[in-house]
Amino acid sequence: MPASAEAAPTTDRELVLTRIIDAPREKVFRVWTDPELLKQWFAPRPYTTPVAEMDVRSGGASLIVMRDPDGNDMTNRGVYLDVVENERIVFTDAYTKAWEPSEKPFMTVIATFEDVGGDKTRYTARVHHWTVADREMHEKMGFHEGWGQCADQMAEVVGKLNADA
Repeated sequence: MPASAEAAPTTDRELVLTRIIDAPREKVFRVWTDPELLKQWFAPRPYTTPVAEMDVRSGGASLIVMRDPDGNDMTNRGVYLDVVENERIVFTDAYTKAWEPSEKPFMTVIATFEDVGGDKTRYTARVHHWTVADREMHEKMGFHEGWGQCADQMAEVVGKLNADA
């Protein structure tokens, strides 16, 4: 799936990824909120997502585990700050559950889903970091490549939903 014109970061602590997904935003939102669908795309291959426990509502907690090819797990806990069906999901790792602060907050993600021409969706992930150093580290870790690959994998899952419709 080709990238659309990237939205520009608004601060020096933000990374942004934008894609046009060939599906209505209801389906793109669904793959972000259905744990079984999220497991199919959330980690860049060959990584996997064996665990996705999600209470997708403002204040709800999430537990997502990504696994590397050697079997090492990366556990990610967070809280949803704002959820607007088919429009926006805002979540952070600043809290682990029930507003319990995490040991080391790293980012807050604002995922938005906008209608564009016909049944297409502009998907934008704005990732706000606590510090410039965190943003730089995330960028060096391969933010654009990894999140881009995940967006492509997400589009594949959404395509399967379209085929099943």
